[in-house]
Amino acid sequence: MSVNGTEPADLASDHGVETIADELLDQALAERRALVQLCMYALDRASAGVVQRIEEGLSSIGVVAVRADGERFDPSQHEAGGTMPTDDLSLQGLVAETEVPGFCDRGRVLRAPVVTVYTAR
Repeated sequence: MSVNGTEPADLASDHGVETIADELLDQALAERRALVQLCMYALDRASAGVVQRIEEGLSSIGVVAVRADGERFDPSQHEAGGTMPTDDLSLQGLVAETEVPGFCDRGRVLRAPVVTVYTAR
């Protein structure tokens, strides 16, 4: 019996290919996530030259480092690691420096940057 002109054996064959393709895609995505996590771990412990090279490699696959220097502190996007007193009230609430960079994978936050925030003296 055919379904829309396709024999049952053809449907089973297509389904098997689709199942294998789905499994391979799931495996590839899981392996990518693991490698990105390993790179982020290594970045936290690497020298400046190595950090730059790993960040370039990650960027080439859509994973970008996030440094929030000069941005307004936003607790939904940044993690406060400390404060820096200032007499300049225009700096209050801005990120003074990024202590640990964050990472986004095509716009999805993997890790928020840890930042130091200016506070009024």
